[in-house]
Amino acid sequence: MSGAGSTIAQKILARSGGLPSARVGQIVQALPDFSYSHDYAHFAIEALEQMGAAGVAHPDRIAICLDHGIPPDTASQANKLKKIREFAHEQNLAAFYEVGTGIAHQVMLERGWVVPGSLAVANDSHACSAGAVGALGLATGETEMGFLWATGKLWFRVPETIKVILSGRFNPGVYAKDLMLDIVRQVGVLGGLYQVLEYHGPAAAHLSISERFTLCNMSAEIGAKAAIFPFDEVTGNFLRGRVRAPYEPVSADGDAEYARTLRFDLGQIEPMVALPGMEDRGVPVSAVQGERIDQIFIGSCTNARADDLAIAARILAGKTVHPGIRLLVVPASRDVATHITRSGDMQILLEAGATLLPSGCAICAGSHQGALADGERCLSTSNRNAPGRMGNKNAEIFLCSPATAAASALEGRIADPRPYLQAGAARRPSNRERSSHA
Repeated sequence: MSGAGSTIAQKILARSGGLPSARVGQIVQALPDFSYSHDYAHFAIEALEQMGAAGVAHPDRIAICLDHGIPPDTASQANKLKKIREFAHEQNLAAFYEVGTGIAHQVMLERGWVVPGSLAVANDSHACSAGAVGALGLATGETEMGFLWATGKLWFRVPETIKVILSGRFNPGVYAKDLMLDIVRQVGVLGGLYQVLEYHGPAAAHLSISERFTLCNMSAEIGAKAAIFPFDEVTGNFLRGRVRAPYEPVSADGDAEYARTLRFDLGQIEPMVALPGMEDRGVPVSAVQGERIDQIFIGSCTNARADDLAIAARILAGKTVHPGIRLLVVPASRDVATHITRSGDMQILLEAGATLLPSGCAICAGSHQGALADGERCLSTSNRNAPGRMGNKNAEIFLCSPATAAASALEGRIADPRPYLQAGAARRPSNRERSSHA
């Protein structure tokens, strides 16, 4: 824990606050480089109006992407989205993404709004996804977002950082989601409260942006404020041709001070499933193999990118979903849906019996589409499984990887994906695919 240097989070917050450095626990009045919102922007708009603000301070630094309850299924929700559209137009925001474009966290990275070394703020707990490209993504509430839009400023307390060192390689059938479920199991749902996970180690360089996205995204499930990967060649390849502004990558000092260090050998990770009730109830798939399920959801900002859906498609190719299973597939964005349509994976999923829903949060947030009945069980690639998360406190949610979800869809019960991955049945993406598409 010794050292006088700075972590990545400390450096980004110091720069954003116009300071030479920022110590842990210090309050920094920051000027975020970018902020974004979704359907809940209407709360931020109301807060801004109640403050008496004439408008937003930096419209060129704000984007809104409608993703939660889309398309709207009530007049009330439709009116809220209408208000957001009108606000985005009146304020001339940098970007407004309509229903079906995708999940905000995904779209902001795809469209190049979030860049390495930047401070990105969103009124959503999974703003931490921005760490996949070396940005510091911090979540805030709707009232705070309204204040940020009105003034261009927001204060943050500088968090401690946990150093996570990754080594080894995943075995066939094991993926970033399995690693994250194991991390959550070991750390606990509040084990990283208001801290930052900073990923390092020889294995980190071999992870795609999509895999990094999964690991940063679910840092929220240990209570972390953020998670971040240092900039490297994989990051640069992904950003080439899509970033909208120059950027300055940030790296931690060699003598940076960390709250603690966690080490994970990827080769020791097994396919994991989180039991209903809490995200830290992870167990090896073998412990729940054969458990009954009714619905499978392959979607969410955690695991619905092109590589995730390609993995599922390879397992489902030429096969049919079990007749007792409802398989819902929701690509993380329209760009992802277009990509898998061109690759042929979309056709495989549909011919296997998947039901395709518009790109957005869908069933994950429990506010729209795919609600569960009393006593039903859903196996999901999303990030949360607390009671009521999918709209019914009397239903149960298991969390898993896309591979485990696909294998289970075939068997009609929770299944180990590894037997389906023989003879290249579900190859990993090539290096070019891994670096070029999220």
